[in-house]
Amino acid sequence: MEKASVKTIAENRKARHDYFILESLEAGIELTGTEVKSIRAGGLNLKDSWISIEDGQAYIKQMHISPYEKGNIFNRDPLRERRLLMHKREIMRLFGAVKQQGLTLVPISVYFKGSIVKVQVGLCKGKKLYDKRDDAAKRDAARTIERALKDNSRR
Repeated sequence: MEKASVKTIAENRKARHDYFILESLEAGIELTGTEVKSIRAGGLNLKDSWISIEDGQAYIKQMHISPYEKGNIFNRDPLRERRLLMHKREIMRLFGAVKQQGLTLVPISVYFKGSIVKVQVGLCKGKKLYDKRDDAAKRDAARTIERALKDNSRR
């Protein structure tokens, strides 16, 4: 069996900055034809999007898919809520984690797996300001060490 090729469309870098990602899952997404064409053209933005669970269904909200240029009457609202396709048991488990532990569901990335659009959903815990500063300090230290090693190898 051939492995389906994975092509990343959009990543939510802000999610990695603002949250600790405890767990990630793959979910399908319910889209219309013109939305898929617009995604293929690169018209997707995950910046302020989030996921809610209502009536046993998971919905992604505030994900912006630009209207398809040649779509005329078939174009939908760019910010409409879209249903995520997951097993009922998975949705209920995530719902329990969100309600009991105060966690958040955030889309981390959207990608094509073969010809199907998939969303990587992250179960996340919010970072405090000092956590963000600590991450920045670690990045700076790693960068400084890398520079020092690079300079030593040149000599």
